Amino acid sequence: MDKKNAMRAGAVAAGTTLMMLLMSSPALALTRDDGDDPGPGLSVMETLGLYVAAPLVLFLAIVGLVMVLDKSEKQA
Repeated sequence: MDKKNAMRAGAVAAGTTLMMLLMSSPALALTRDDGDDPGPGLSVMETLGLYVAAPLVLFLAIVGLVMVLDKSEKQA
């Protein structure tokens, strides 16, 4: 890919990203809806466990299963 095409691709990507950011509306999370009943908040440890530890454990379990069940020939 030459420099001209790379610049054009970068400009298109940047322009698309900028337009999507400008056109999106805020989430308005501070406005409560009728019937809204949020549960109790998570503690720091619960949040880290749910969003950091659990995905890491799941990833490592999948990697372990793939390595154990690998049937390909080992290179010497």
